[in-house]
Amino acid sequence: MEPLRIGVLGAARIAETVIVAPATETGQRLVAVAARDRARAEAFAARHGVERVLGDYAAVLADDTVEVVYNPLVNALHGPWNLAAVRAGKHVLSEKPFASTAAEAREVFAEARRAGLTVLPAFHYHYHPVARRLLELLDSGELGELRAVEAVTLIPAPAEDDPRWSYALAGGALMDVGCYGLHLHRLLAPWAGGAPRVVTARAGERRGRPGVDEWLEAALEFPRGAVGELRCGMAAREVVFRCRVTGSRGEATAASFVRPDWDDRVTVATPEGTRTEHLGPRSSFAYQLEAFAAHLREGAPLGTGEGAEIATMELVDDCSRAAGLPVRPRATAPFG
Repeated sequence: MEPLRIGVLGAARIAETVIVAPATETGQRLVAVAARDRARAEAFAARHGVERVLGDYAAVLADDTVEVVYNPLVNALHGPWNLAAVRAGKHVLSEKPFASTAAEAREVFAEARRAGLTVLPAFHYHYHPVARRLLELLDSGELGELRAVEAVTLIPAPAEDDPRWSYALAGGALMDVGCYGLHLHRLLAPWAGGAPRVVTARAGERRGRPGVDEWLEAALEFPRGAVGELRCGMAAREVVFRCRVTGSRGEATAASFVRPDWDDRVTVATPEGTRTEHLGPRSSFAYQLEAFAAHLREGAPLGTGEGAEIATMELVDDCSRAAGLPVRPRATAPFG
């Protein structure tokens, strides 16, 4: 396939893992980068072989050689710059959360639909064999009928000046790591009679950061009676990215569903016994970029769509409201 021509907004460290290494592995081109600090952009380009450094984010969107924009900016700038990219005629791969609110996500998707463009929230775990295996175990009937889902996403505390602690920048544990667990719940909807709804939620605010959740727990319910549990936090002693899917005949546990390249184990327990499967340490980011390229070049399905991705943001908003937290504010312009 002809390589994708990717423009990068910002020189964030996460870009090295999420887009630089996968682009190298899968043969895509990084044609442009811009950052608020041009010196950082120049260092990023030199280090990672990006073809050109441009003056600002708008220049990346205006560049005719760029066909895909990768957006790893702070949370509050996902929605505005995703929308600006679509209006500039670019496909978008955006870090999660895709927008600050479900309403903003709907606006971006609607604009992309009108323009015939693809916008993809970067829930990369979905493309790894670990996540695929969980779905296969339900689809094959080995686990029986879905009864319960548990997702735990915990990380140690970022520095106090990290934008993830900023309410104005759409920070908080739910937005940063909890959205993965909610995305997983929504992914399982076909085996549970439809999308889940939030039943209850509670959260603890970060000290000195009103409105910003240090941790959040939520209970969910699916139409056919299956239940869900979400636990997320940004002040844990260690990283935990565990999920468990329980059916009427057994259960499957993924040791690190968000980062399966760190631990690729899926443990399956049924009346026939317990076994551990290893699904491979290849990066989920590489699988994601490979799937995106196949979609844009060959029309291959992505396995997700506008409805499911907007529903995830609706669950994020519903969890915040149920926990007594304000929904994150929306940035009014694509500043930065």
